[in-house]
Amino acid sequence: MVYKSIFMLTLFFAPLVSITIFPISSLPILFTLYILSGFGMAGIGIMHDAIHGSYSNNRTVNKLMSYTINLIGTNVEVWRLQHNVLHHSYTNVEEHDDDINAPRFLRFSPHSPKTKLHKYQHIYAWFFYGLTTLTWVTVKDFVKYKRYFRMGLIKDRKEYRKGLLRICLSKVLYYSIALIIPMIFSSFSIGAILGAFIVMHFVTGFVITLIFQIAHVTPDTSYPLPNEDGDMEYERLVHQLMTTCNFAPKSRWLSWFIGGLTNQIEHHLFPHISHVHYKDIAPIVRQTADEFNLPYYSCDTFISAVVQHFKMLHFLGKMETQYVYSKYD
Repeated sequence: MVYKSIFMLTLFFAPLVSITIFPISSLPILFTLYILSGFGMAGIGIMHDAIHGSYSNNRTVNKLMSYTINLIGTNVEVWRLQHNVLHHSYTNVEEHDDDINAPRFLRFSPHSPKTKLHKYQHIYAWFFYGLTTLTWVTVKDFVKYKRYFRMGLIKDRKEYRKGLLRICLSKVLYYSIALIIPMIFSSFSIGAILGAFIVMHFVTGFVITLIFQIAHVTPDTSYPLPNEDGDMEYERLVHQLMTTCNFAPKSRWLSWFIGGLTNQIEHHLFPHISHVHYKDIAPIVRQTADEFNLPYYSCDTFISAVVQHFKMLHFLGKMETQYVYSKYD
């Protein structure tokens, strides 16, 4: 984890520093350096583990490393509420899992209202995936933080105001590093820097969104609903098996790069365990699931997972609201 942290942070910062201090005048090189920095942003294993408390046994180290997410323009407090609290607690549960609470022009759950536009979402969704991190670093954190305050996840108004200030400061830090300083000190025009910045975010947003969506929005995974009393039918571990899918489990380089999230099942079952151990515990998890006749969904390759996600987008664009049962049901 230490070596990975050094590599990913260097991959993010080094291209931006190079643009600022070296006499680079080639536009292709400028765009290449920004895209490389974007891949550093996409190497989310550092902050992801840290926010889950699984980067280190030391709480202080976890807290410090979790703030690396602020360096890439998003906010640790908003991520913790959206990801740790809502996504991991209510995976694929309509109106509770914020990862499938998409804008109205996208439909990630069979329980979401369907419009005529959704018929084409399997075609246009990919473009909007590329805009994900760009919205994160501009408006999304503010919108989400206000929403979580209204939901009662942030109970103290004074703390809410302090949180907004911290979000603003993190944005100022990020834009200074990734945009303002290169604009001032490089030899490129403002338009060129801005264009490269947008391309960087498009690549990063596409990669990150795809990683998360192909693990949950698939033809196999379930979208369970609570009963009249607000209770889920299955306990937490079974629920996670029903709503999560692995992909490319044998690809060590992909697992390394995206922080072990090829093993999404193991991550959702044991988010407190560092992702470096997922490849070792995965065979045990699969054997146990088979032993108790529980689901264990997995796509052999990354491409096959993308294809399955494409099929699910197409299915959700055509089908009316209905309960979709998993193979387990």
